[in-house]
Amino acid sequence: MAATVRRQRPRRLACWALMTVLLADLLALSDTLAVMSVDLGSESMKVAIVKPGVPMEIVLNKESRRKTPVTVTLKENERFFGDSAASMAIKNPKATLRYFQHLLGKQENNPHVALYKARFPEHELGFDPQRQTVYFQISPQLQFSPEEVLSMLLNYSRSLAEDFAEQPIKDAVITVPAFFNQAERRAVLQAARMAGLKVLQLINDNTATALSYGVFRRKDINSTAQNIMFYDMGSGSTVCTIVTYQTVKTKDAGIQPQLQIRGVGFDRTLGGLEMELRLREHLARLFNEQRKGQRAKDVRENPRAMAKLLREANRLKTVLSANADHMAQIEGLMDDVDFKAKVTRAEFEELCADLFERVPGPVQQALQSAEMKLDEIEQVILVGGATRVPKVQEVLLKAVGKEELGKNINADEAAAMGAVYQAAALSKAFKVKPFVVRDAVIYPILVEFTREVEEETGVRSLKHNKRVLFSRMGPYPQRKVITFNRYSHDFNFHINYGDLGFLGPEDLRVFGSQNLTTVKLKGVGESFKKYPDYESKGIKAHFNLDESGVLSLDRVESVFETLVEDSPEEESTLTKLGNTISSLFGGGSTPDTKENGTDTVQKPSEKREAGSEGAPPAPEEEKKQKPARKQRMVEEIGVELVVLDLPDLPEDQLARSAQKLQDLTLRDLQKQEREKAANSLEAFIFETQDKLYQPEYQEVSTEEQREDISGKLSATSTWLEDEGFGATTAMLKEKLAELRKLCHGLFFRVEERKKWPERLSALDNLLNHSSMFLKGARLIPEMDQIFTEVEMTTLEKIINETWAWKNTTVAEQAKLPATEKPVLLSKDIEAKMAALDREVQYLLNKAKFAKPRPRPRDKNGTRAEAPLNASTSDQSEKVIPPPGQTEDTKPIPEPEKETGPEAADSEPLELGGPAAESEQKEHLEQPTGQKRTLKNDEL
Repeated sequence: MAATVRRQRPRRLACWALMTVLLADLLALSDTLAVMSVDLGSESMKVAIVKPGVPMEIVLNKESRRKTPVTVTLKENERFFGDSAASMAIKNPKATLRYFQHLLGKQENNPHVALYKARFPEHELGFDPQRQTVYFQISPQLQFSPEEVLSMLLNYSRSLAEDFAEQPIKDAVITVPAFFNQAERRAVLQAARMAGLKVLQLINDNTATALSYGVFRRKDINSTAQNIMFYDMGSGSTVCTIVTYQTVKTKDAGIQPQLQIRGVGFDRTLGGLEMELRLREHLARLFNEQRKGQRAKDVRENPRAMAKLLREANRLKTVLSANADHMAQIEGLMDDVDFKAKVTRAEFEELCADLFERVPGPVQQALQSAEMKLDEIEQVILVGGATRVPKVQEVLLKAVGKEELGKNINADEAAAMGAVYQAAALSKAFKVKPFVVRDAVIYPILVEFTREVEEETGVRSLKHNKRVLFSRMGPYPQRKVITFNRYSHDFNFHINYGDLGFLGPEDLRVFGSQNLTTVKLKGVGESFKKYPDYESKGIKAHFNLDESGVLSLDRVESVFETLVEDSPEEESTLTKLGNTISSLFGGGSTPDTKENGTDTVQKPSEKREAGSEGAPPAPEEEKKQKPARKQRMVEEIGVELVVLDLPDLPEDQLARSAQKLQDLTLRDLQKQEREKAANSLEAFIFETQDKLYQPEYQEVSTEEQREDISGKLSATSTWLEDEGFGATTAMLKEKLAELRKLCHGLFFRVEERKKWPERLSALDNLLNHSSMFLKGARLIPEMDQIFTEVEMTTLEKIINETWAWKNTTVAEQAKLPATEKPVLLSKDIEAKMAALDREVQYLLNKAKFAKPRPRPRDKNGTRAEAPLNASTSDQSEKVIPPPGQTEDTKPIPEPEKETGPEAADSEPLELGGPAAESEQKEHLEQPTGQKRTLKNDEL
């Protein structure tokens, strides 16, 4: 039979091309189907993920908790994170690092560095002369910068997210405090880069909280502006934010909800940690007073004791939020001496009286920056763990003048949920409902430069200029272009912070350098020499304040323009092509077409001016010149950046840090693998020794076999205790493989005997049902028969062979002793069942989709009836009643169907099952004159 080659249709080719593109997109997105968010707090962090089938979910850590301590313990040969590291803070306080985010982006002379040393004197901070920053000196050989420690923690958070999502994750949105400046934000980005994370956005934690609040209340947002104040007091700082919610009209998605940050106020050091430190100092004083006459050392000089007191102070602060007093108690605080003292809420509030006085400060700052009054605020919502302190709520309620404070938001997880929603919106793998976010610039940024000016007397002098680039409380992300005129040679300009008068003197010292970058331009003079006949439109610097709030200088260009006159015959090829296409589609004339020299095409129905109908254009008009057009030339200018606030890590040092962290991660993974191998070996020894005394194992083994196995297990257990500490992972796995091989026969015999009853019962049921099915199939009348003789004979053969195999194998197995390898195997039973079930299922499917055969007509056109001599009992024997139906019940009559050529042609071609296919091909004959037509789309 000759093969037919069909030409692919153009539409089908286009479909294949589209499918190829979609498949490529899916393959590109396969590695990024899950995204994560990290709400990085001072004391704890929350990790959330979005993946297909999981809209937004908080990740549980290894201890099944929803939040993880931001704590890292670094030792010579191992690292601990989260709860494990927090428990190590008492045993090894020097190697356990907490609140290290307070050192990000800060130089050694920053007041916060001195504050960190005072709070945690057990840590030794080294000095980096290159960047003027500090690092943690764990030991002479072990030192890490704050960025490296944060990178470890981000990598750990990703491992938690990947375990929870069961797939790799690379894309993340990380929350940062709203008061972070440029240096601090760049430090977080560098830490994420060391960890190999792709940061979709650094989102302010107050913005993430506001987004979470708005997403879950989307239906309540309308065109009327709603002003909500969020008061967030966490462990390390306090931020107050005023947010306006309302619906706006967008270009792409129509009317959508929007949140706009209107005002922000903050206090960098007001939080739960400072309260705990006050309590720790109080408890230390009480303990020293209890041991005053014993010539004991000051408890403040003992880092372990101070770590215990800080942990107790944290618990005490939580309990006093719900109780008037509580008993603080620590066993073996120092020198095996227990500590016990009663602390009341009144004492706690007295210790923190000056802190509570600072609670209204962020509220006033937020109102001032938003230029709003308290009566314009509809609701004040509490966020953050420290807002649970009753005195904080009392002072805040009085400051805002409201009847009550809103507590209708998850104070711990709101930022994480908002951040992960933003991660899904920024990811290409998900489609979420749009929610417009307009964040606000906290610190204004301006450009400063000097240029020569000529005064009236002819004297030239230097004039200092300032131009605001991004104003305070202005929205971002956004791009800005600054144009420098009157420059024809290389020059410098400076990017600095603007007016920071809203910060107090102490906050300004903590803020650091107010100078960001000096930009040195090279190639300005050469650009003017290159285009001497062109008019300069200035030097244009393109700035970008991206979604993360990080400023960058994209490029600097020197722009020139001149007028160029074109003759009519110089019409471009592109213009001609455009005019041709326009005429093909009946396009009318526009003002642009007149400028391009195209004539107006008028329709017959259009009115024309009197006296001009049918008049050809004048020759002067044909030769009329086109108006001059502007030609624009852009020349790229070289840029050299001098960072003034905090130099970024050099690329080589960044690569070394990333490699160091990868090596530590690999070491941790190897250690975990070794521990897993040792645990598996130890568990196998104990479990197998216990099984040797169980009856089901003793039944299938001899005394000699059990003694041999027991001896090998005892020898391996002794080796593990004596030499296991120095054994490698490969050695442990090899020992386990040897024991499993030794016990394989014993375990196999037990498992087979457990499977026999269920497998044999299932085989018997299948054989019985198959036999009943075959019997019913043979009783179908010949006129209604849908199965061929080959198919039924094949099924009968398989049934008989399976019965014979089962009886023979069971008999052979009964003769064998239980300690020998069985001949009746569960896998063989399953194979026999699968072969029989496959043949029966084929016949059932054929019966399900079979069409009733047309009955032949006699010469008079009536249907043939059953023979008159056929008795009722003979006909009834050919019908098998279904289960639950008596023989007296009449079966439903088969509906009549018109016969004809079309019905005959539509009769399906009968093919046998898998086992009968080869035999049936020999018995089937193609009816004369009937040909099966193949459709074009059939393969």
